[in-house]
Amino acid sequence: MSIAHTVRMYLEGRGVPYEVIAHKRSATSLRAAETAHIEAERLAKAVLFEDDLEHDRYVVAVLPATQRVRVPELAIAVGRPVHVASEEEASALFGDCEPGAIPALGPAYGVETVIEDSVLEHPDLYFEAGDHEHLVHLKTRDFAALLADCRHGRFGESPENRASG
Repeated sequence: MSIAHTVRMYLEGRGVPYEVIAHKRSATSLRAAETAHIEAERLAKAVLFEDDLEHDRYVVAVLPATQRVRVPELAIAVGRPVHVASEEEASALFGDCEPGAIPALGPAYGVETVIEDSVLEHPDLYFEAGDHEHLVHLKTRDFAALLADCRHGRFGESPENRASG
């Protein structure tokens, strides 16, 4: 597949320079970073959440592949309680993507997006292109401009922080 049509049209429509990086098929963001030979902190993964009260309202949480979402903090960042959406819901919203390969560009799909602040700490970053074999690589400043209207927060948790409580 290479890159989802929606992602390509969104990036090209806004004149954002990017490159597509191929890697061995991988089932997780961490494995994708490993097979693409990039630092996992520079791979922005997307996790889809559903509103607890309005079941047809979703939010994409974007965070480094090395982190997990702290749901209570995410709920604070978006201003409402949420839970992880199902694969069926994700497939319906991201129809041109393979299951489990949601791009970190929720606005391209009309989905509210919130960004973990630490995603923006590197000069460039990567995210899933819509399949399990390609990543989009672009400058962080361009990514930030694409998501300028999105909320930010600190809702990610690194594995070493989970052990300490």
